[in-house]
Amino acid sequence: MNSISANLNLMIKACEKASKTLIRDFGEIEKLQVSKKGPLDFVTNSDLKTEKIIIEELAKGRPDYSIISEENGIKKNKDKKNTWIIDPIDGTVNFLHGIPHFATSIALKHKNEIITGLIFDPIKDEMFYAEKNNGAYLNNKRIRVSKKNNIQECLFATSGTLEKKMEFSYRKSGSAALDMAYIACGRYDGYFQKNLHLWDIAAGLILVGEAGGITNEINLENYKDHKIIASSADIYEELMKKINNF
Repeated sequence: MNSISANLNLMIKACEKASKTLIRDFGEIEKLQVSKKGPLDFVTNSDLKTEKIIIEELAKGRPDYSIISEENGIKKNKDKKNTWIIDPIDGTVNFLHGIPHFATSIALKHKNEIITGLIFDPIKDEMFYAEKNNGAYLNNKRIRVSKKNNIQECLFATSGTLEKKMEFSYRKSGSAALDMAYIACGRYDGYFQKNLHLWDIAAGLILVGEAGGITNEINLENYKDHKIIASSADIYEELMKKINNF
């Protein structure tokens, strides 16, 4: 097992605790699908519960760190140089419909740089994490981006509606965090998407980077309307040309 920092250890423990509630709630979704009310309110509450657990656990170790989270927005604490960026359920629509493809995402921003990132898929029990200058990992095993250099042989990920037909294969999974984690471990060769929030991609940025990939520059002071392009270094320039102004 690689050596990890106290901050990453704290993030792992927070995710593991929150995942117990998340897994239990996901198990109830199938029953709610056939009810008249439907599962929407239930999922919203699950989102809030998960985020609350994560924030409480992180605060035990770092009570002064600031927070940016999907449900609670921006909270500036005493320590404004260090900020947790939290998405309790990335892939909420999948969760809502009982599709087991979603994740919890936590990143740590120091000043204007993401220095630690974690993406945890509780259903598949896959924990992706990375720290600055320490590589990227999946369940304690080192991971790296794909080595493919022929874009026609690649598989990409995106979401939403594309304005033009793409000349290569792509999938829409419904989770930006997992899409970027999958690039880091070579399952996808690249990812492109717009209209994203910072918490959708913050952990993925360092995962891709530490796994040897490239992402476009992201303004970390802005928390919404982000456009992301990420891939291995071998195909990044060609991908940029193919999806020009997507």
